[in-house]
Amino acid sequence: MEVRAPGCVLVWAVILISVVILLCPMKVHSKQVSKRDIFSPKEAVLDMATSSYDDQYKDCSDLMESEIPLLFQKEHSTNKEFAEAWDEATKQWNERKRHISVPKGFKDEYAIALFAYTINGPLHRSFNGAVREAGQSRQYYLRNFNFKVLHFYLTKALQVLDAVETPACHKVFRGIKGVRFKSDPRKPVRFGQFTSSSVNDQSAQMFGEDTFFNIETCYGVRIKNFSFFPGEEEVLIPPFEKFKVTQFTKENEKTIINLQSLDKSSVYNCELMKEKRCKSAWCPFNSGESLPCPRALSLVTLSLVTLSLVTMVYLLLFPVFFIAVSAMVRMDSPQIVLLGLLVLLGDPFVQLL
Repeated sequence: MEVRAPGCVLVWAVILISVVILLCPMKVHSKQVSKRDIFSPKEAVLDMATSSYDDQYKDCSDLMESEIPLLFQKEHSTNKEFAEAWDEATKQWNERKRHISVPKGFKDEYAIALFAYTINGPLHRSFNGAVREAGQSRQYYLRNFNFKVLHFYLTKALQVLDAVETPACHKVFRGIKGVRFKSDPRKPVRFGQFTSSSVNDQSAQMFGEDTFFNIETCYGVRIKNFSFFPGEEEVLIPPFEKFKVTQFTKENEKTIINLQSLDKSSVYNCELMKEKRCKSAWCPFNSGESLPCPRALSLVTLSLVTLSLVTMVYLLLFPVFFIAVSAMVRMDSPQIVLLGLLVLLGDPFVQLL
């Protein structure tokens, strides 16, 4: 039987003790880092989302409908996420539509847009990110926003459904993971995107509780019949709905915000139609804070400036002409009548000032 030398055992014992001594301090002094510390939620401000594209298409829906076919072909061929979601949503709607009652004026495209938005894929995230940025300027929307068709159809879908929605307002919930919102209770806020919520608080909690919203929405619409996930009892809130912050609290690692609907608020209206149809005329579209079409505004301004210049020149030259005539002829009756006629002819120009 072979017996190991005591020296060999001693060497191994020393090695083991050394390893333990080296590792123990690291364990004792190392900071215990939780998963929440590593992936801590980012903070964001809930405000009026002024860079959002918030068009309601007031007074230009029919014109937009006439422009959509060509615009759809372009976006469907260049925007892969939109094309794939739209095609899948079209199949889904064709399978379901015979079982779903829709209000008057509700087109197939409106339903397809809702299905495309709710599909399990990257579209809704990319789309909402683009919506939040597209309103930074009118030109940015016209040149860089590649979801014009989806934005229009979703807006129209909510408007048509909202017109027959009962009750008019809903108590809904929205849960968010990874973001803790903060807001000023004294100022109104908007989500600035198409925002999903649920009438079921437990369904909302499944999406996160870093920020949890209790919302009264009066322009959000139930879209259960047009969703890939009807069990979520979704209510879709438009980007232009304005809210009042009625309560803002922090509980441990959760932020709770209560919102009450105030009204609709848009900066933009019919911007694509202003670009397409208002190159030589004043834009007739009603818009809250949106400016008229620049080209149309320029033409009106130019006309007013031209008329003002003509009037000023006339007023400057008329006294000179009057003095010259008075010096050349005697002021008998015919001359007085002539000058009187000139004054009468000049009067309409004076009134235009």
